[in-house]
Amino acid sequence: MPRAARKKSEECMYHVMSRSISEIDLFQCDEDKDYYLALLKRYIDKYCCKIYAYALMDNHVHIYINPCGYDISLFMRCLNNAYVAYFNRKYDRHGHLYQGRFASSIVDSDTYSLTLSAYIHNNPKDLPEYAGKEELYRYSSYGIYTGRRKDLEEIVDVSFILAHFGRDKKTAREKYRAFTQSMRDTGIMKEVDDSIIKAYTENVYNSEKSYIVRNRVPEEIIQKAGQFLGERLEEGLRRKHSRETSKNRAFITYIMRTLCGYTHKSICKYIGNISAGGVSRLSNEGFKLLKENMRYCNAFNSLIQIG
Repeated sequence: MPRAARKKSEECMYHVMSRSISEIDLFQCDEDKDYYLALLKRYIDKYCCKIYAYALMDNHVHIYINPCGYDISLFMRCLNNAYVAYFNRKYDRHGHLYQGRFASSIVDSDTYSLTLSAYIHNNPKDLPEYAGKEELYRYSSYGIYTGRRKDLEEIVDVSFILAHFGRDKKTAREKYRAFTQSMRDTGIMKEVDDSIIKAYTENVYNSEKSYIVRNRVPEEIIQKAGQFLGERLEEGLRRKHSRETSKNRAFITYIMRTLCGYTHKSICKYIGNISAGGVSRLSNEGFKLLKENMRYCNAFNSLIQIG
C-alpha cells in the first residue's frame, strides 16, 4: 500500500517526532545527544529555520519547528541521515536506525502551539530523576525557557512562545513554568501524544511568524544577488576552474538549494558539467561564506527580505 502524502505548506509549523527501531536506543550516551544538537544547530542555520522547543529522549526526539518555508521533509532527511551516518560509524553498525519516516503534525492554532510546547517540555517526567524537576533535564529546551540554563547551542527561539505570557521576560518565564506544570497530567497531553502519530489537520496556522519564499526562479535570484554584490554572477557560474568566480559559484549553489528549492540533481542540470557531490561541496562552501564573509551574508539577508 502506498504511503499517504505528508501534509505540507510553505507557511506551516510542525511538531516532529523521530523514533529509533525497537531493538536499539537512538542515543547511547550524552555525547550522542550533544552531537545531535550540533547537527540541529547546523541545519537550522543552513536552511534559515527556527526551533521553538525540543526534547531528546533515549529512543525518540520531539521538535517543534518553524521551517520558515523550507521543505520539512528535506530538512529532516538531512538531519536524520547525518545522524545515522555518525551513529553507524561510531558503533560499527549498518542499516536502519529510525523507525520508518518521521511523524509530523501541523501546528494550526495558538492553543495547540502552547499545549505542544508544554507537552514536549514535560517529556522528561517519565525519567525517575527528573519527575517534578523536568526543567533540569539538560536535553530539553524547558530549562532555557525558565531561565535555569543558557542556550549554549543557540538553537531555541523562546520569544515566540513567551510572548503569549507577557512583555516582561521574568514574569513571562514564571507564568510559562506554571502553565507547563499545570498541563503535566492532563488529558490534553494524551491527545497531543496521539496526534503526532497521525496528520490530524489540513489547516494552516497563520500567526505573527515569518517564512521565507523557497520557490524562487534561479535566473531571477541570481540576477538580484548579483545586484547586491555588484557583479554579473551568471557569467561566472559555469567557469568550473576559475579561481575568481569560485566563491560566487558556491554562493549561487547555496541560494539555489536554500531559496529555489532545487535538489542536487536539479542544480547539476542547471549548472552542467558537475556531479551531485560537487554540488553538495559547493553548497557547503556557500553556507560557510555567510559565516565568514559579511558581503555575502548581507546579500543573502537582502534576498530573504525581498522574498
